[in-house]
Amino acid sequence: MKVGFARVSTNEQDLEVQLSKLSDFGCEKVFKGKQSGTSIKNDEKLKELIDFIREGDEVIVTRLDRLGRSLKTILDSIDNIHRKGACLNIIDGSLNTSNDNPFSNAMINLCGVFAQLERDLIKARTAEGRAEAKAKGKHLGRMPALKDQQARELFNAKLNGESISALARKYKVSRPTVHRTISRIKKIIEQSKSITL
Repeated sequence: MKVGFARVSTNEQDLEVQLSKLSDFGCEKVFKGKQSGTSIKNDEKLKELIDFIREGDEVIVTRLDRLGRSLKTILDSIDNIHRKGACLNIIDGSLNTSNDNPFSNAMINLCGVFAQLERDLIKARTAEGRAEAKAKGKHLGRMPALKDQQARELFNAKLNGESISALARKYKVSRPTVHRTISRIKKIIEQSKSITL
């Protein structure tokens, strides 16, 4: 039986390309998810896959790094697939572990190393970019839902007794956003007090 495994790292990414390729490759069942390759959720999905497959099955992925982002996760997954008597077929890498030979094994190890290297480079570049942006005083992360003026108005309204629910409706935001906004303005006020002291 051909069993597919599809994964994307975030909810914004689309699984459809992988699912289409796996379908074209003849997969009868596909395990899929939107989770980081280093997450517990990914480990759980892989375990579901391993528990499902039987001897003679073929596990198919579009790329080797779909199994996980760390070399250890990838190699452990391959070992577990082989222990069940199944093989791994990587579409984009044109690699099939049913060809149990030294060249095939070396290629799998190399692919895993490069998948990890790529992730480490991305992490390093991201960290450098964040450090540079921080040094320039740029805002990191999501922008607040309310502008400073609106946030102060909301804060004052809360001080005057308006409820969280009423403020959420008034500013067309969620209740957690109202709580975060109040905390943000409190922090700004406390910081300004400490500077003037």
